[in-house]
Amino acid sequence: MTKLLRACLFSLTILCPTLSHAEDDTVTEQQNSIEQAQISLSTDIQQLSAIETLTLKPVSHQTEFVAYGKVLNIQALLSLRHRYLLALTDQRSAQAKFKQSEQNINRQQHLYNNGVSSKRSLQEQQAQWQANQAQVDATYYQSSAITDEALLLWGKELTDWALSNDHSKLDAFLSGRQKLIQITLPSHQHLAGTIRSIDVDVSGNRTKAHKAEFISAATQTELVTQGESYFFQSSAKNLLPGMAISAWIPEQSTAETGVIIPKSALIWYMNQALVYIKSTETTFSRRVLNHYSPTSDSYFVPDTLSPNQQLVITGAQMLLSEELREQIPKEDDD
Repeated sequence: MTKLLRACLFSLTILCPTLSHAEDDTVTEQQNSIEQAQISLSTDIQQLSAIETLTLKPVSHQTEFVAYGKVLNIQALLSLRHRYLLALTDQRSAQAKFKQSEQNINRQQHLYNNGVSSKRSLQEQQAQWQANQAQVDATYYQSSAITDEALLLWGKELTDWALSNDHSKLDAFLSGRQKLIQITLPSHQHLAGTIRSIDVDVSGNRTKAHKAEFISAATQTELVTQGESYFFQSSAKNLLPGMAISAWIPEQSTAETGVIIPKSALIWYMNQALVYIKSTETTFSRRVLNHYSPTSDSYFVPDTLSPNQQLVITGAQMLLSEELREQIPKEDDD
């Protein structure tokens, strides 16, 4: 076999991860034996190849799912607050007039009983008293209607923030220290009751995410996703009303134990994710990662790898190439 033919075979092995149906048996055998594949390199070659390793450490990891939402404009909430404050002002004014009319009718009744005032004057005061009573009732109904509207649109927590005398929490939104966010989950997902914060980012970049604190469940959801919806607040400075936002939310399941590996450690061969472990000073072996999940800048591996193992983080692709090169048959004598 010529050197050119050997080179072609080597190139085909790397560049063609999917083989024909006739070669399925061969692929299966290679995949079954991939865990046992090893390669030996002297320490000098390792240094020349710039191979670096990392000692794996045990970690606890909470799996996440991605949801989407938007940064809300709180103008509608502020409008409800202003209407409510005006209703309270009208209510206090009506109560003052009603109290005055009560005093007037008591005085008029006394005068009438002593023959000083006419019955007509007493009736006029009674009519005024009834009108003032109706005005007080109307202002109560008005403030109650605004409260009900706020509850329907924003839920109890935000309604309390907007309509209570303590407006410090609402002031945080007015000053820009906090931004109000509504996140809608996928239809098959749920927010665990223990979750008090999530990570959010407008660019969809997990590595740049900021914390958002839970406020309450929303009373309305998005028509597209039809999932549960929740209000959060965030102090991230790059958020503006109207921005679409991505959120990373912990799953309801308990945290898993495993190891974290850098993204540079993972390589692909025959549609499988691989890493290399340094077994001895001169020996490296492959590992197939059947289960792993991305984190901000790495991967979480719950099985296959163990703490204290030496993981190759630089040079894994070179090790794979060297191993495949050794599998190529020697050149024929002819």
